[in-house]
Amino acid sequence: MELDRHNSDVVLIVDDVPDNLSMLHDALDEFGYTVLVAVNGEQALQRAAQALPDVILLDAVMPGLDGFEVARRLKATPDTAAIPIIFMTGLTETEHVLAAFQSGGVDYVAKPIKPMEVLARIAAHVQGARERRQARHALDAFGHATLSVRAADGRILWQTPLARQLLTTHEAGDGVQLGEAVLDWLQAQAVVHATGGTPQPLTLARHGKRLALALHETSAASGGESGGDDEWLLVMSESSDESTIEALGTAFRLTAREAEVLYWVVQGKTNRDIGDILGTSPRTVHKHLEHVFEKLGVETRTAAAGMAMARVRQLAAAR
Repeated sequence: MELDRHNSDVVLIVDDVPDNLSMLHDALDEFGYTVLVAVNGEQALQRAAQALPDVILLDAVMPGLDGFEVARRLKATPDTAAIPIIFMTGLTETEHVLAAFQSGGVDYVAKPIKPMEVLARIAAHVQGARERRQARHALDAFGHATLSVRAADGRILWQTPLARQLLTTHEAGDGVQLGEAVLDWLQAQAVVHATGGTPQPLTLARHGKRLALALHETSAASGGESGGDDEWLLVMSESSDESTIEALGTAFRLTAREAEVLYWVVQGKTNRDIGDILGTSPRTVHKHLEHVFEKLGVETRTAAAGMAMARVRQLAAAR
């Protein structure tokens, strides 16, 4: 079934009691929502994956797969992780309420259900879901590699297609969870931010390419699942030795070999190191470097490296 999301928000109701389904379906339908129903946990997972509803009303206690396990599975799946879940439960003791939130719920309503209360809760969460979806679609459209993650355990709450691709290529995550090195960096920088410092970026190098990750605090409007204190927005970009060398050559009108020498100077390599990398003698490297100094109008390696780094940052910012 094709869902018309332009004119109606989609709500999935999950309950094993037909009377509850009927009552909620009629109330939501009257207020203009597109309503889907599921009568058990397995059916709920299937419907959620197919329709990607704007919000899920989920019964906590059902035979077989209960609501808490359904929520955990939805949150563990990238495509459904960002869907807000409102629990419906007659168990209002603290431990059950905590279980609802710990398994991924954003809200709960107590049984017996009061339709107007449910409608009010849904309206609030659907608006947030719509804003998050629009933000993600905008990022996708412009090809940004962006993802929202939870610092406590590295769980990926949502990600753009390019972000998933880069994480996999650089072995920095598997689409569901951040890799250990990135998670360690994220947790350390979250502490830096909490103490008033400025988080520092991370660069991973692999097969001549580098993945740069920058950390930003997230909010519900910017695409985070709930805008909680533990959620962070990671923005990634990829660069390669080849593209940087080409950019340096174009920026300073260098020959291909001169651009290669300048690139490795920026990396802190000595003439002997550069000779080994390029398969030439340190003396030849020195000659190329003299030409680089002349074209850049500088006299030292430090000045040349500084000018090159500044230019690379300008080019990156302009992309």
